[in-house]
Amino acid sequence: MKNIAVILSGGSGSRFGGALPKQFTKLAGKAIIEYTIDVFQNSNDIDEIFIVSQTHHINRTWDLIKKNKWSKISKVVTGGDERFDSTYSALTALKEYDDSCNILFHDAVRPLVNQEIISNCIEALKDFDAVDVVIPSADTLVEVYDDGCIANIPQRSHMRRGQTPQAFKLGSIQLAYKKALEQNRKVFTCDCGVIRAMLPRTRVATVQGSERNLKVTHPVDLFIAEKYLQSAHGIPFREGDSFDYLKDKKIVIFGGTSGIGLEMKNIAILHGAHVEVASRSYNQVDICNLQSVKNYLADIKAKLGRIDYVVNTAGLLIKKPIDTLTIEEINALIGVNYTGAVNVAIASKPYLLETAGMLMNFTSSSYTRGRAFYALYSSTNAAIVNFTQAIAEEWSDEGIRVTCINPERTATPMRTANFGVEPAELLLSAQEVALTSLKVLGTKNTGIIVDVRKDGR
Repeated sequence: MKNIAVILSGGSGSRFGGALPKQFTKLAGKAIIEYTIDVFQNSNDIDEIFIVSQTHHINRTWDLIKKNKWSKISKVVTGGDERFDSTYSALTALKEYDDSCNILFHDAVRPLVNQEIISNCIEALKDFDAVDVVIPSADTLVEVYDDGCIANIPQRSHMRRGQTPQAFKLGSIQLAYKKALEQNRKVFTCDCGVIRAMLPRTRVATVQGSERNLKVTHPVDLFIAEKYLQSAHGIPFREGDSFDYLKDKKIVIFGGTSGIGLEMKNIAILHGAHVEVASRSYNQVDICNLQSVKNYLADIKAKLGRIDYVVNTAGLLIKKPIDTLTIEEINALIGVNYTGAVNVAIASKPYLLETAGMLMNFTSSSYTRGRAFYALYSSTNAAIVNFTQAIAEEWSDEGIRVTCINPERTATPMRTANFGVEPAELLLSAQEVALTSLKVLGTKNTGIIVDVRKDGR
């Protein structure tokens, strides 16, 4: 008996807009469908993956498969004009499989489904032939007549919002579709609806879904999905996390002589990495000068043989009203906080291209809203977020990952110099931020702004 995931990627995305169907729209540097397939590829419960695609996007789908080296994908089949047609196409491709196989149909544009949902679906199939994923409704649901007037207001406590995957015993869903076609019925809200209509004696179980498991339907959903990714769910360092992947890695940290950068250096060295640091005060490397950065990285490449990760923790904060800043201070703030990051990115690219490595930037929680008395600091941090997202997308096909760490208020020498001594319980420690940042280096993430919060969420 196999567990097979069918990713339904046949939609046109007409409500979303854009030149490509929404499943190929970029979310934090990767196509939405890449996140979706990654979850099933990494699931210990899934044996095979089928993808249902529009005919003219099959080659694009295979390009993503080759790029990501997904090993579980066994077929890419052509979808139809409607959801019913796409599911039937997959069922036709599955006709030689045993009726007892477990089949999970999942929307390609639900990229944040989790392993627990998948496992719970398969567990429920031990007792039921059909399973739906649902979440409670916070809103009152209203049934209306054709004229728009209310027909019924169901008890909200009994109502649920349906998600995917929807899971079935292969024999049951194939029989339901066979009966539907015999009756020339193709209009159903979902595959569980086909079961309910065609096999009314078959009970459909439900398992708990997640608010994160949203369907990207409208442009605003893309923004929400990115915010969910940004929340660092599953990323923050936890006691017992392994840093084995750091062994023998070659890391360059700009600004690695104090604060977060210094903590990252010390922790990485303890786990077997070779770390080089650069700053103007330490070894006269000026990130405001592109040639200075290029020369330094060329020397490091010659010394180490390769560069796996480049981390830029360099930053400058001068807290005073904008109209009291000198021209030298203005140039320094923009130069260190933004131009420097651009220079590091440009100079690092050839080396990270060789190793399929990661460039890591740092921003500040002030990027979400301009702050009085450090307008240039907060605005350049906003620029870093935009810059990270842009070059992650620009470099995604070249295998370079780009991420950005967004810590809450952190106890660093730069903060102390501007804010004085603050209650320790209100601040993250530099070590806490360093641990999470090093964990992010070991992920496949790109284009993600990782929040590091005092409460750990």
